[in-house]
Amino acid sequence: MKLVTFKHKEQTSVGILHNNSIIPAWLDLSIPQEMAHFLSGGKALEEKLFSLAGKADIPVEEVQLLAPILNPQKFLGVGLNYADHIAETGLDTPTFPTLFNKQVSCIIGHNEAIHRPLVSEKLDYEGELALVIGKQCRHVPYDKAHSVIAGYTIVNDVSVRDWQIKSPTWTLGKSFDTHGPIGPWITTDPINPHQLELKTWVNGELRQHSHTKHLIFDCYALVETISTVCTLMPGDVIATGTCSGVGVSMKPRGYLKPGDNVTVEIEHLGRLSNNVVIEPDTQLY
Repeated sequence: MKLVTFKHKEQTSVGILHNNSIIPAWLDLSIPQEMAHFLSGGKALEEKLFSLAGKADIPVEEVQLLAPILNPQKFLGVGLNYADHIAETGLDTPTFPTLFNKQVSCIIGHNEAIHRPLVSEKLDYEGELALVIGKQCRHVPYDKAHSVIAGYTIVNDVSVRDWQIKSPTWTLGKSFDTHGPIGPWITTDPINPHQLELKTWVNGELRQHSHTKHLIFDCYALVETISTVCTLMPGDVIATGTCSGVGVSMKPRGYLKPGDNVTVEIEHLGRLSNNVVIEPDTQLY
């Protein structure tokens, strides 16, 4: 199934995208209308919502699809996780996953605008497969990791390269507002996450083209490693890293500019598309 978070007439809820329509969770007030709580109900809750199909479906063109997870407890990224990307950086292949935080305030959805910061022109894209945790878990062994994953989605790990290298943790350069596009939905159908083709286009030019079989640390290894350290919660997002073809490695540099469009496509998961605009000159005190 395709689980979405959507907005319709100022009301926000969870739903299932089916036959170009949304089955809204508000049809049954016993169903959670926030994604993390919905995911914690597992397949039984999905089936309960799906059973309401046809009662008051909303045409998808009448809604705004938001990021499927609006406020996860954790939004984690993985660096240097494809051999081809490591080769273009000239760095050594890691023997342990390189993990960093993206602050959840960076999250936006499909068709929302990415801001090029006022403080930098070194704005880059990173098309990535992401997994979404479906249940509270800790110390998950590799062979059980699939059981705690609710589904998969697409992430564009937008990065501000000069700010990324200012700090060894990378967090600042990965966390500017609007620099965490996620979506358009979470796919919960049984798929092999390590057999998916990935492509990223900038203004229709194919920049990234790889396959998740080339992940160095695969989805299950990441769950095993991270859950050794901390409890994972329903709705937590783990972006698994990007492949070669990022703008910083191009000659000349292929950084994003206002007016550009970035589209990430992953086999069986759909397309995530966002335009780039200049950051509004706004201040909050």
